[in-house]
Amino acid sequence: PISPSCGDGRQIMVKFDPSVLRYMSKDEFRVLTAVEMGMKNHEIVPTELICRIAGLKKGGASKMITLLHKNKLIFHDAKKYDGYRLTYLGYDFLALKAFSARGKIKAVGRQIGVGKESDIFVVQLTDGKEAVLKIHRLGRVSFRAVKNKRDYLLHRKSASWLYMSRLAALREYAYMNALHKHGFPTPTPIDVNRHCIVMSKVNSIPFSQVRSLGDPGLVYTRMMNLIVRLAEHGLIHCDFNEFNTMIHETTHKITMIDFPQMVSTKHKDAEEYFNRDVECVRVYFGRRFKFHAEKWPKFFTDVKTEVSLDTELEASGYKNHEAEYQAYRSVILRSEEKEIKEEETGKEVMAEEKEELPEEGKELLAKKEVSSASKTPMDAKKSTNLKNSENFGKVEEGGDEKVIETSEDPLEEKGGSQVATRDEKNTNQDEDEDEDEDEDGASTRAVADTKNEDEKKKRRPGRRKKRITRESIRAKVKKGLKGRAGGRTRN
Repeated sequence: PISPSCGDGRQIMVKFDPSVLRYMSKDEFRVLTAVEMGMKNHEIVPTELICRIAGLKKGGASKMITLLHKNKLIFHDAKKYDGYRLTYLGYDFLALKAFSARGKIKAVGRQIGVGKESDIFVVQLTDGKEAVLKIHRLGRVSFRAVKNKRDYLLHRKSASWLYMSRLAALREYAYMNALHKHGFPTPTPIDVNRHCIVMSKVNSIPFSQVRSLGDPGLVYTRMMNLIVRLAEHGLIHCDFNEFNTMIHETTHKITMIDFPQMVSTKHKDAEEYFNRDVECVRVYFGRRFKFHAEKWPKFFTDVKTEVSLDTELEASGYKNHEAEYQAYRSVILRSEEKEIKEEETGKEVMAEEKEELPEEGKELLAKKEVSSASKTPMDAKKSTNLKNSENFGKVEEGGDEKVIETSEDPLEEKGGSQVATRDEKNTNQDEDEDEDEDEDGASTRAVADTKNEDEKKKRRPGRRKKRITRESIRAKVKKGLKGRAGGRTRN
């Protein structure tokens, strides 16, 4: 584990070795507790204050401080003044000492898991059973945005990583205890102290280690039902994925873990978090097991709040946005109901119209639907062109075939002499008009030429700026150097 320091941001690698715990004396724990108490008001606790809180003589307290510093349970900082602060290892030892004093833990075993904000160890209880010890370690390099992403600090602006780890552990224990009482598949909480939680060991494996499933649909429905059931109790997990769920190898029972980031269903971003949990499960099943579900739960339609655990636990966003949540929920439900009613009424109207039609009309409708379905884009273009071409004749339906009627010889309808005289008059008028056009043509052309010249002048762009490139700059520099050199030689 990494223990981040205050001020300069240096980090000290501390190995968790609980064997040192059995050799520590009461005075050492007394001094270690004094440093913890001093850190409530001090970033670096002065040496004099440690001696005063511990109630030991200066010589005895300084000896204990050197031993604790040697075992890396405290960190020495003498930049501004001579003082010390707790490391994560010292905080671990204080929690383990409290568990052993309460008669909860007898021994600490191997490490079975590590995450971005915690370490997991196997421990032995006083009755001989195995349990799990989760140690929160906020402030690691992989997850330092916790102050912005979690509301642990509430009204505070800043706090140490040790204090924030303590808040995270207390919140997770409260969530686990409440969910376990309401019958949710979680580990059984046993005890909590500082930043450590003791819980029962689950006889399952992480879901991320499963390579194949006999019935992925069954597991998928169980996980989706669990997400909906959580929301019905007023909570959203916010990190429901393959790494925070465990599955039994034979029964395929799902167990949830990791709860400190849970929020209320009245949170302003509750719908987004709910959809993110659902999407994580859908994507993972499609990628790992090639199972693509057609249905998945929706926040406003499938979730009906039955128990308000969020108000009981004071989850994030449980009271700040309750009115907005209720109003938004009602709007969404109304719009969805309206869409369903419109679809149903549209289908009923279509069915009634079809029933009112005679048999011949129904047959024509069926033919039209088949032809429209089989039409290509080119056929559609041809049909529109035929409809728009009215000048070529009228289209009439004669039986099954369509006949286009056009007038072939207009001279047969009217007398030949009348048509001839009309043609002569038209030719004489055309000749007179041509003569007038020749006289006026010169003047109109001159005016048009002047207008074109003016337009061209207007359209002419201004003098374009030369494009400046590296080659042009080099050429200018060379010319300038040559001119200077020539001037010097003349002089």
